[in-house]
Amino acid sequence: MTLTQLRYVVAVAEAGSISAAAARLFIAQPSLSKAVGELEAEMGVRIFERSSRGVRETEEGTRFLSYARQVVEQADLLENQYLHGTPPRRVFAVSSQHYAFVVNAFVELVHELGREKYEFSLREGTTAGIIDDVRTQRSELGVIYRSHFNREVIAGAVVRAELRFEPLFTARPHVFVSRTSPLADRASVTLGDLAPFPRLTYDQGAQNSFFFSEEPHPTEAVDKQIVVTDRATLFNLLIGLNGYTISSGILSTDLNGDDIVAVPLESDEEMEVGYLKLAGRPLSDIGERYIERLRGYVKPYLAAE
Repeated sequence: MTLTQLRYVVAVAEAGSISAAAARLFIAQPSLSKAVGELEAEMGVRIFERSSRGVRETEEGTRFLSYARQVVEQADLLENQYLHGTPPRRVFAVSSQHYAFVVNAFVELVHELGREKYEFSLREGTTAGIIDDVRTQRSELGVIYRSHFNREVIAGAVVRAELRFEPLFTARPHVFVSRTSPLADRASVTLGDLAPFPRLTYDQGAQNSFFFSEEPHPTEAVDKQIVVTDRATLFNLLIGLNGYTISSGILSTDLNGDDIVAVPLESDEEMEVGYLKLAGRPLSDIGERYIERLRGYVKPYLAAE
């Protein structure tokens, strides 16, 4: 196995076909196809399924490529640092459920790096998508929550993906409502108090299971429900329709303004928010720094509860 072969299979996965990858790499298609085949034979794994429409990663190929990308990225860092004598470009990605504090910590990390070269990614998505992003190392970290209701199912999904859940903090469920909502000035609300208002939840895509829901109390029957895919739309609908969503209670006026308020929900549930990482693999330096920023940002909110 050579570094060149690993670069080749990563390029094929990104291009979606051997012919397209060969064009990008400026090599002959038969040579690339032979190199990929030799790597598969040597490692005893079928990385791609070939068809007239291109290639598709096999299940084992997805796992192999996650490791291949790590090797290629580390090799690039070494070459930049020692071969070319230029500072390496920082590479970091995090996937998360829709939490403002994740964005705030991300902003602080970017400010901390100042003028260093970097390529960062911040992805807000479905619970299943976050688990898959970390499994395939599309992201180094994934931020999700677990509760009494979903703990067992989430734990099983995390173990199957060969990941580890590291707790960050535990919060009481709150409802986010518009500052003009009749509920905004309440000391607390019950699920019954929420009945007249539209409930807003995040779409979970194909894995549309109650256990993968981003909001506590997903099985509570409601007459009015709106499903959205992004946080800006949800907040706009909270204001425009006097709706609500259930979350951790941690809001950012810096990023979201002061039109949304958090009201404690009377509930026996709790939200244990944590991050996902590959089991048995330490975080990178920049990953550790991001977690420090994350813990630091939420600490004042938790102390105030």
